[in-house]
Amino acid sequence: MPPPSLKAVTLTHVRYQRGDNLGHFLAWISLVPVFISLGGFISHFIFRRELQGIFFALGLIFSQFINEFIKTTVQQARPETCFLLEMCDSHGWPSSHCQYTFFFATYLTFLLFSSRHVILHLLTWSLALLTMYSRVYLGYHTVAQVFAGTGLGIFLGAVWFWVVNNLFCVYFPVIEESVFGRVFYVKDTSHIDNVLKFEYEMARAERRRLASISKSE
Repeated sequence: MPPPSLKAVTLTHVRYQRGDNLGHFLAWISLVPVFISLGGFISHFIFRRELQGIFFALGLIFSQFINEFIKTTVQQARPETCFLLEMCDSHGWPSSHCQYTFFFATYLTFLLFSSRHVILHLLTWSLALLTMYSRVYLGYHTVAQVFAGTGLGIFLGAVWFWVVNNLFCVYFPVIEESVFGRVFYVKDTSHIDNVLKFEYEMARAERRRLASISKSE
């Protein structure tokens, strides 16, 4: 009886040529979607629980379902280098890494559209472009496949931002006051211009209030 065939988890299955320092760097860049998902959104829900962040994450998940559906429907093969990478059992059009990172960059740009966040946007778009380049350089996708993922990511990111901030946002107060919102302290601070300044001033005011109470006792 022949052994069962094995399939890799494509999101983390990254290979590069031994001794290729640029390839090593770009292999880590290819893991940006993993870092965003695990390090970013999970920690965001644990410590922040902002509705904007939650719907941002839901949009990324929805985008990846669309990507998988298209890949399964089109079934376009990866480039010939897939044999070396052991990735020929998966499809390449459109690139899910590019779609993810450009969705993220697009949504974040619209969400934080301010001169205060120029450096953040430069970093985000630079990582997205490096991810795009890395998928071709490492041999996982063709140029056409990464451009397809890039275009789809930008389109879906813009559409999802419009949907959230024109249709779903009216229900944010309802979610805040719901059982779910009260139990998990889910909130919306999108109406506050500078959240960091607001929380900083509130924390200082609360510290002064507690100090005055302890002195009066």
